[in-house]
Amino acid sequence: VQLQASGGGLVQAGGSLRLSCATSGFFFDDFAICWFRQAPGKDRKGVSCISNNRGSTYTYYADSVKDRFTISSDNGKATAYLQMNKLEPEDTAVYYCAADRGVKYVLEANLIRDLSVYGMNYWGEGTQVTVSS
Repeated sequence: VQLQASGGGLVQAGGSLRLSCATSGFFFDDFAICWFRQAPGKDRKGVSCISNNRGSTYTYYADSVKDRFTISSDNGKATAYLQMNKLEPEDTAVYYCAADRGVKYVLEANLIRDLSVYGMNYWGEGTQVTVSS
Protein backbone atom coordinates (compact mmCIF):
# COMPACT_ATOMS: atom_id res chain seq x y z
CA VAL A 1 0.00 0.00 0.00
CA GLN A 2 1.29 3.40 -0.94
CA LEU A 3 -0.03 6.92 -0.67
CA GLN A 4 2.17 9.65 -2.13
CA ALA A 5 1.31 13.26 -1.43
CA SER A 6 2.78 15.97 -3.63
CA GLY A 7 2.18 19.54 -4.71
CA GLY A 8 3.25 21.44 -1.62
CA GLY A 9 5.39 24.53 -1.78
CA LEU A 10 5.83 28.13 -0.77
CA VAL A 11 3.09 30.58 -1.66
CA GLN A 12 2.06 34.07 -0.63
CA ALA A 13 -1.07 34.67 1.36
CA GLY A 14 -4.07 34.71 -0.92
CA GLY A 15 -2.45 32.31 -3.34
CA SER A 16 -3.37 28.76 -4.34
CA LEU A 17 -1.86 25.29 -4.36
CA ARG A 18 -3.14 21.94 -5.52
CA LEU A 19 -2.09 18.84 -3.60
CA SER A 20 -2.24 15.36 -5.10
CA CYS A 21 -2.43 12.00 -3.34
CA ALA A 22 -1.52 9.12 -5.64
CA THR A 23 -2.43 5.73 -4.20
CA SER A 24 -1.72 2.10 -5.00
CA GLY A 25 -2.02 -1.31 -3.41
CA PHE A 26 -5.66 -1.15 -2.34
CA PHE A 27 -9.06 -0.76 -3.97
CA PHE A 28 -9.53 2.99 -4.10
CA ASP A 29 -13.32 2.81 -4.26
CA ASP A 30 -13.55 0.99 -0.91
CA PHE A 31 -11.84 3.71 1.09
CA ALA A 32 -12.32 7.29 2.12
CA ILE A 33 -9.31 9.41 1.18
CA CYS A 34 -8.61 12.19 3.64
CA TRP A 35 -6.22 15.04 4.15
CA PHE A 36 -4.71 15.96 7.50
CA ARG A 37 -2.22 18.64 8.40
CA GLN A 38 0.21 19.26 11.21
CA ALA A 39 1.69 22.63 11.98
CA PRO A 40 4.93 22.92 13.97
CA GLY A 41 4.31 22.30 17.65
CA LYS A 42 0.65 21.48 17.13
CA ASP A 43 -1.46 18.34 16.95
CA ARG A 44 -2.41 16.85 13.63
CA LYS A 45 -5.79 18.10 12.40
CA GLY A 46 -8.25 16.62 9.94
CA VAL A 47 -8.82 18.87 6.93
CA SER A 48 -10.98 17.15 4.35
CA CYS A 49 -12.23 13.78 3.20
CA ILE A 50 -13.82 12.26 0.10
CA SER A 51 -15.63 9.07 -0.74
CA ASN A 52 -17.45 7.83 -3.81
CA ASN A 53 -20.28 5.31 -3.80
CA ARG A 54 -22.45 4.30 -6.73
CA GLY A 55 -22.07 7.59 -8.52
CA SER A 56 -22.46 9.79 -5.44
CA THR A 57 -19.63 11.79 -3.94
CA TYR A 58 -19.38 12.52 -0.23
CA THR A 59 -17.13 15.17 1.23
CA TYR A 60 -16.16 16.64 4.56
CA TYR A 61 -14.36 19.90 5.31
CA ALA A 62 -13.08 21.27 8.56
CA ASP A 63 -14.66 24.62 9.37
CA SER A 64 -11.30 26.35 9.00
CA VAL A 65 -11.06 25.46 5.30
CA LYS A 66 -14.68 25.51 4.14
CA ASP A 67 -15.25 27.73 1.10
CA ARG A 68 -11.49 27.86 0.46
CA PHE A 69 -10.45 24.23 -0.11
CA THR A 70 -12.01 21.73 -2.51
CA ILE A 71 -11.38 17.99 -2.42
CA SER A 72 -11.84 15.81 -5.48
CA SER A 73 -10.77 12.44 -6.79
CA ASP A 74 -10.12 10.59 -10.01
CA ASN A 75 -11.00 6.99 -9.26
CA GLY A 76 -9.54 5.82 -12.57
CA LYS A 77 -6.17 7.19 -11.49
CA ALA A 78 -6.68 6.24 -7.82
CA THR A 79 -5.71 9.80 -6.96
CA ALA A 80 -7.26 12.43 -4.73
CA TYR A 81 -6.67 16.15 -4.92
CA LEU A 82 -6.95 19.09 -2.57
CA GLN A 83 -7.34 22.46 -4.27
CA MET A 84 -6.40 25.13 -1.76
CA ASN A 85 -7.39 28.72 -2.54
CA LYS A 86 -7.14 31.94 -0.55
CA LEU A 87 -4.33 30.45 1.49
CA GLU A 88 -3.54 32.01 4.84
CA PRO A 89 -0.37 31.85 6.96
CA GLU A 90 -2.37 29.69 9.37
CA ASP A 91 -2.57 27.03 6.66
CA THR A 92 1.18 26.47 6.93
CA ALA A 93 1.72 22.83 7.84
CA VAL A 94 2.83 19.45 6.61
CA TYR A 95 -0.12 17.95 4.76
CA TYR A 96 -0.70 14.20 4.79
CA CYS A 97 -3.13 12.06 2.86
CA ALA A 98 -4.58 8.93 4.40
CA ALA A 99 -7.08 6.20 3.60
CA ASP A 100 -9.55 4.35 5.77
CA ARG A 101 -12.34 1.89 5.05
CA GLY A 102 -14.34 2.63 8.21
CA VAL A 103 -14.21 6.40 7.72
CA LYS A 104 -15.82 5.87 4.33
CA TYR A 105 -19.00 4.63 6.00
CA VAL A 106 -19.03 7.36 8.63
CA LEU A 107 -18.49 10.00 5.96
CA GLU A 108 -21.27 8.66 3.77
CA ALA A 109 -23.60 8.65 6.78
CA ASN A 110 -22.72 12.32 7.36
CA LEU A 111 -21.54 11.55 10.89
CA ILE A 112 -18.10 13.17 10.87
CA ARG A 113 -17.97 16.16 13.21
CA ASP A 114 -14.22 16.30 13.71
CA LEU A 115 -12.05 14.29 11.33
CA SER A 116 -9.10 14.72 13.68
CA VAL A 117 -10.40 12.06 16.08
CA TYR A 118 -10.39 9.25 13.53
CA GLY A 119 -7.58 6.80 13.08
CA MET A 120 -6.75 5.86 9.52
CA ASN A 121 -5.68 2.55 8.04
CA TYR A 122 -3.00 3.91 5.74
CA TRP A 123 -0.87 7.05 5.71
CA GLY A 124 1.38 8.66 3.17
CA GLU A 125 4.41 10.84 3.60
CA GLY A 126 3.64 14.50 4.00
CA THR A 127 4.14 17.47 1.74
CA GLN A 128 5.10 20.86 3.16
CA VAL A 129 2.86 23.85 2.54
CA THR A 130 4.23 27.22 3.59
CA VAL A 131 2.17 30.39 3.26
CA SER A 132 4.01 33.67 3.70
CA SER A 133 2.29 36.82 4.89
